[in-house]
Amino acid sequence: MTKIKRATPDNPDFAQLVKELDAYLKGTDGAEHDFYHQFNGITSLQYVVVAYVNDQAVGCGALKEFNTDTLEIKRMYLKLANRRSGIATEILNALEVWAKELGYQKTVLETGTRQVEALKFYHKSGYHRIPNYAPYAHMENSNCFEKNL
Repeated sequence: MTKIKRATPDNPDFAQLVKELDAYLKGTDGAEHDFYHQFNGITSLQYVVVAYVNDQAVGCGALKEFNTDTLEIKRMYLKLANRRSGIATEILNALEVWAKELGYQKTVLETGTRQVEALKFYHKSGYHRIPNYAPYAHMENSNCFEKNL
């Protein structure tokens, strides 16, 4: 059974999952990793969720204010062994519910062209492609998405 818990950026399980995510992205981003990595710190995040299966942290996601009516989804990650189980959808749904509770109307996010699974996942989850927003505006491998809540 999956439990999604709200947390803060200093949650040790979240920090460990982000380390795993960063290692994964270092491999997929290649030479562009340093550019993307500078925008993925966790101290500026405001709202965090961690997914647990049998009390083991298996996935996470976070929200950061983008503008007065929009939150940006950051640091979405699910361990490889837990993919295709529906947990990523649970994490994303938990973030969207929280955003609505906070009074926001939209969520946006950026993911890379090389994250093929993520592109399919966000499309399936009701996100639609938008022009790349700053700081990704001129990055050919960036894909920005938006969803009205």
